[in-house]
Amino acid sequence: MPVSGRREIDMDELVAIARIARPHGLRGDLVADVLTDFPERFDGLEDVIAVLDSGERRELSLERARFQKERVLLKFAGLDSVESVESLRNADICVPEDDAVELEEGEFYDWELGGCAVETIEGERIGTVKELMRTGGTELLVVEGNGKDFLIPFAEAICVEVDTDGKLIRIDPPEGLLEF
Repeated sequence: MPVSGRREIDMDELVAIARIARPHGLRGDLVADVLTDFPERFDGLEDVIAVLDSGERRELSLERARFQKERVLLKFAGLDSVESVESLRNADICVPEDDAVELEEGEFYDWELGGCAVETIEGERIGTVKELMRTGGTELLVVEGNGKDFLIPFAEAICVEVDTDGKLIRIDPPEGLLEF
């Protein structure tokens, strides 16, 4: 069911907040894995975009969301049966990047860091951020460069400048960090 009044949004401008696992019950409810660090964002959320496995996207109106253990149960307007929601299985439920929760100064989303060039404070290019690895302690930037991956702690002492708009991270690596 399309949502009216929405501006056209590029797929690259979407942020996934949940991933549909399966239908729940007979009335169109869906069980979803929460992909956001801000589950409270479901409160009052009305319009979302479902991105299907095929790449197709559907604009949906969220009727309700409630949490059950570590997952969220979602119900969308006009989808009132198991059959009507089955096509949403494995879909990412997204919001426009502009609607992402505002972070504090010095905090970044994983997707903002992906694709950033990494260079030393002297200007030596190291590579490009492939992903952010969560270890339970300090996160690690996985930087692809020169045919190998570097694991760089995402700590202020090492990542001295992070410019997500300019897609550049400058590092001051301790001795031995960039050696294999």
